[in-house]
Amino acid sequence: MKTKLIFLSFAILFSATMLAQSAKEISEKSSDIIDITSMEMVSTLKIIDNKGNVRERQITTASKKFGNVNKLLIKFISPADVAGTALLVYDYEDQSDNMWIYMPALRKVRRIVSSEKGKNFMGSEFTNADMSKPNSSDFTYALLGNETIEGKDCWKLEITPKTSALKSENGYSKRVAYIDKSNYFAYKVDYYDLSGKLNRIQTIKDYRKQNNGKYFAYFMEMKNVLNGRKSELKVDKFQSGSKLPESTFAPTALEK
Repeated sequence: MKTKLIFLSFAILFSATMLAQSAKEISEKSSDIIDITSMEMVSTLKIIDNKGNVRERQITTASKKFGNVNKLLIKFISPADVAGTALLVYDYEDQSDNMWIYMPALRKVRRIVSSEKGKNFMGSEFTNADMSKPNSSDFTYALLGNETIEGKDCWKLEITPKTSALKSENGYSKRVAYIDKSNYFAYKVDYYDLSGKLNRIQTIKDYRKQNNGKYFAYFMEMKNVLNGRKSELKVDKFQSGSKLPESTFAPTALEK
């Protein structure tokens, strides 16, 4: 009897471990299929309040991977009141990200500290943390089951920051991702605030497979269910494989 109990305990532990590994593996594959080493794009950001009023911004984005760091430069080109504003992100694989912002009115490049990463990005429902790729080692993973949404057979994954500090830095207590089993694309993600309430819902409404087999989102909506606001990001022009020099992503380039 004792031998059976030991075997049963081992079997349960082994199954739980395998399930956790599978959840993390699914998440990592989902991250890998959108990992484009270099790209440039022009996009339109719409910020929509709870009364339907719309503010529109034109943005240019450049991104390229150098060794173990992906460098991302976002610049606002219109309207006039935000033109010249720029965000630079150094997204490391094995350490905390670095972020800088340039505000033309201040004529100064300022580093974004960890406590600001969970805050809204330029008045939108996206956050500064949304601009970078999360480090997989900072989270725990649980496979909640399967769910069919809009005809897509999906894995339902719960992804939780390991510490309170990481929760505060990312601006959420957990996120639940719905990952399409056919291609590992996470087309919907629910974000829960630090009190555990559903806060934001991200939905990718247009995503396309590139020539290199990777996927890229062409239309993304972030809806805040608590305040009724939402933001939409639509890609107008996109080019992958761009040959960008590393100097493009220097903090001093933010002012240009």
